[in-house]
Amino acid sequence: MTSSQVASNHDGSEAVRGDAPEEGYERGLGSRQVQMIAIGGAIGVGLFLGAGANIAKAGPSLILMYALAGVIIFFIMRALGELLLYRPVSGSFAEYSREFVGPFAGYFTGWTYWLMWVVTGMAELTAAAIYIHYWFPGIPQWVSALVFLVVLFGANLISVKLFGEIEFWFSMVKVTAIIGMIVIGLGVLTFGFSAAGDTAQVSNLWAFDGFFPNGIGSSLMTLQGVMFAYLAVELVGVTAGESENPEKTLPKAINTLPWRIALFYVGALTVILCVVRWTEFAPDVSPFVAAFAKIGIPAGAAIVNFVVLTAALSSCNSGMYSTGRMLRTLADNGEAPRVFTKLSSTRTPAVGIAVSVLLMGIGVVLNYVVPEKAFGYVTSVATAAGIWTWLMICVSHVLYRRAVVAGRVPASSFPAPGGSVCSWIAIAFLLMVTVMIALSPDVRICLYVMAGWAVALGIGWRVLKARSPEVTRRREPALDKVG
Repeated sequence: MTSSQVASNHDGSEAVRGDAPEEGYERGLGSRQVQMIAIGGAIGVGLFLGAGANIAKAGPSLILMYALAGVIIFFIMRALGELLLYRPVSGSFAEYSREFVGPFAGYFTGWTYWLMWVVTGMAELTAAAIYIHYWFPGIPQWVSALVFLVVLFGANLISVKLFGEIEFWFSMVKVTAIIGMIVIGLGVLTFGFSAAGDTAQVSNLWAFDGFFPNGIGSSLMTLQGVMFAYLAVELVGVTAGESENPEKTLPKAINTLPWRIALFYVGALTVILCVVRWTEFAPDVSPFVAAFAKIGIPAGAAIVNFVVLTAALSSCNSGMYSTGRMLRTLADNGEAPRVFTKLSSTRTPAVGIAVSVLLMGIGVVLNYVVPEKAFGYVTSVATAAGIWTWLMICVSHVLYRRAVVAGRVPASSFPAPGGSVCSWIAIAFLLMVTVMIALSPDVRICLYVMAGWAVALGIGWRVLKARSPEVTRRREPALDKVG
């Protein structure tokens, strides 16, 4: 048995894990970058912009919705963490779906996660162009979008280290902005300075029609938007194949998720809703912009606009990174054209990234000519695809734990607390959110899109089965039986 197959459990005993295959990638992501990718994945446009509409629906109870969803996200990430330390591969959840659920599940999950990032990239590029328009109204929107597309594409082709460095600084901007907002807000609450000082108080959380001003049902309906804000936390799993030391960096990144959620979501929203009454927020305005304006910070709107711009570019940067890796995983399993398996001289999946970027570019053109409501449709499709990905992580984890008990696969050095119980809770929660999406006429269209996507992938699977039947057969991993 090789040393790479032995890891220490938390109780000091030795556990055997799957040997990670050498995928040809450069292990160029250090601990500093993986930590910031994990942090940045928990802070996105869904928080900076999406929270405004959700505050109008749920009032102060939105804080509880973010906390509840955050707990579920932590369950999902601990399940993913156990799988990652069992076998850290860049294909991540698609690979685990293929191994434990079946070949079709891996095929469907890989392509659906690719779709999630392509449509997210479409929205984020156009959003970034709109934010530039705030400062430079004379620059056509398509020009800004094209410039961002080319620059980020080039960065992703050069090396994974450059991707990690860009993501590090994007995340640093977002983290600094939120911490600054929290510190300033606490100062206003404590010392009463600024224009908001006279009305800023903790009682604002319940003084205006209570903590659930529109009822618990209305608050629960915001969970679909809340879950969109958490998209990309699973990106740390895609970095597994390119992390310098996944056995150390991945558990640390996952275990720090609760405090990140508590600080950046629950903490920030609590402070904002104490400083500014929830009734003063408009659905189409970022609560951060509104809070900065109420406090009277000079150039507050411009500061937040810059932060939201970095959030959009960060998301698009991550999308280019993950789509290329997922296409390579699909191609390596015979589920996509073999050309996607090739790595460039800098050991990046250049062909997969290029194809994904071209499709994102088509999205920029489409979003330029369609009404703004298209953004809502695109983000709802991304949410539905994200929910499927999270479901597959949890289902794979449940089946993995059964396989460990049966002695068919080695145990992980990073077991999820409570075994598979938390995964079952997460599965029930995600199904509940799906039902809520079905009940909401504004975003229900994403389920129709996903149904059409499922039909298209089903047809593709039948064609694949006819041409290469060996690809569609269940394959057991090359691991020794344990016990």
